Amino acid sequence: MASYILKRLLLMIPTLLGVLLVTFVVTQFVPGGPVEQYLAEAKAGSGGSAEGGGLSYRGAQGVDPKRLEQIKALYGFDKPAHERFWQMLKQFAQFDLGKSFFQNKDVWQLVVEKLPVSISLGLWTFFISYLVAVPLGVAKAVRAGTRFDLLTTLLVLVGYAIPGFVLGVALLVVFGGQLQWFPLRGLTSANWDELSWGARIVDYLWHIAMPVTAMVVGSFAVTAMLTKNAFLEEIRKQYVITARAKGLGERQVLWRHVFRNALIPIITGFPAAFVGAFFAGSILIETLFSLDGLGLLSYESIVRRDYPVVMGSLYFFTLLGLVVKLVGDLMYVAVDPRVQFAAAAK
Repeated sequence: MASYILKRLLLMIPTLLGVLLVTFVVTQFVPGGPVEQYLAEAKAGSGGSAEGGGLSYRGAQGVDPKRLEQIKALYGFDKPAHERFWQMLKQFAQFDLGKSFFQNKDVWQLVVEKLPVSISLGLWTFFISYLVAVPLGVAKAVRAGTRFDLLTTLLVLVGYAIPGFVLGVALLVVFGGQLQWFPLRGLTSANWDELSWGARIVDYLWHIAMPVTAMVVGSFAVTAMLTKNAFLEEIRKQYVITARAKGLGERQVLWRHVFRNALIPIITGFPAAFVGAFFAGSILIETLFSLDGLGLLSYESIVRRDYPVVMGSLYFFTLLGLVVKLVGDLMYVAVDPRVQFAAAAK
């Protein structure tokens, strides 16, 4: 077991390096970086001052070369790309994510500040999806081929076909704009501190209802269909027929014998669902509903070319995803005794 875990941890290193290298190349060599943005703002400012009088002459000539070198040094662009990449790797090896260009805060501090919002959104999405999808998949397997199975399959596929951000826009327009049943933005009201604990809970649920709905509707389709297919495959096996022949009830056969074996492919999907609920879908949803979480932070940092935040948050997301994937594989082995660490390591 220890050798398998060690091997998986060592395999994380080249994966992290590959992700960071590709992202670094893309972010560092696309136009519109922080230096270019500064120059554009300086040019726009000098152009605006040209209408005001004679003080615009020096500004209209452009940024002084010495000042330009100072700006490059400020953002770290006075060094070659390979040196910047190596310096970034050394910082990441010490779990130092650097400092934001524009917010004057450490990236770790920004991540810690924004993390509760993303955790709140992700946990609701993850648990609601599985609490709905797994029982629905079991019910579909038991009633396979019936009208209930066909109707729920149609509803699930329709929900899966609608992108989360499209559903979010529709919810905002209908329930937030026209009907005004739910707030348009934010996770809490402005008078949150003045409310009682009961009122705070109601206010929180009131604000998070539409974002969670937009993320949940399409997320449980795959899990529901996977659960159905896994149960159908297990129900047809010989041990189920034997259990029924011994006089066990249908409920006992399903939940005591079939469920554990059918749970194996569902558990393998936990890491992808976990990471997806926390980060993949949250970027668009948090931006759409103005939720101040990691998704909105990533979006704003990409738009503003805040490279330390982009690379630091990507490093954090990738590392977390790899660790969660390892945990999912360990859960796979714990659920299915037939899988051994020695065989899994080969």
